[in-house]
Amino acid sequence: MTTDMQQRCDDFASRAMDVCRDSRYYLAAAESLTGGLLADAFVRIPGASDVFLGSSVTYDIAAKASVLKVNHDLLRIHGAVHPRVAEEMALGTARLYSRYDCEGRVIGMSTTGVAGPGPDGDDPAGLVYIGFALPRRLVKPTAMHRELVDDYRTFSYELHLDGDREEVRRGTVMQVLDRLDRTLQLYT
Repeated sequence: MTTDMQQRCDDFASRAMDVCRDSRYYLAAAESLTGGLLADAFVRIPGASDVFLGSSVTYDIAAKASVLKVNHDLLRIHGAVHPRVAEEMALGTARLYSRYDCEGRVIGMSTTGVAGPGPDGDDPAGLVYIGFALPRRLVKPTAMHRELVDDYRTFSYELHLDGDREEVRRGTVMQVLDRLDRTLQLYT
């Protein structure tokens, strides 16, 4: 990762954590292709423990179902690289990391896709879905949000990233941080 890209990631993560700290929201991640890189983007920043609760690396498709409670039929029919899977992963991590003192205040984020070097079945390298689960009190419904589930609104973004495996993984993290930053600036 270039120094400029790392600085941008640090800036996005730091700004998101500041907003969450000020607004009493928390962050949790569910990662597949990024394998912990998203968590690292937050824990690199001093004070991350104030708002970053953790990350569940569910690289295996069965782990997505057993740990995050992603729908078995959805995974069987579409596989792990699907927008709804990203949304259910984000919702699953928000549920997983909720506790009595932050219930309804956890923002879930997720990553799933094909890092490469080649395709995964019909899915090309660089096809990535990032998902978010936002607490209802944080966001007003729009056309881009799916139904309200457990007081969360879920949505996802489809990405087509270029580069080698590492560039796709790091580019995914950058996109999550950028979208999180924009979302928090919009709604808080």
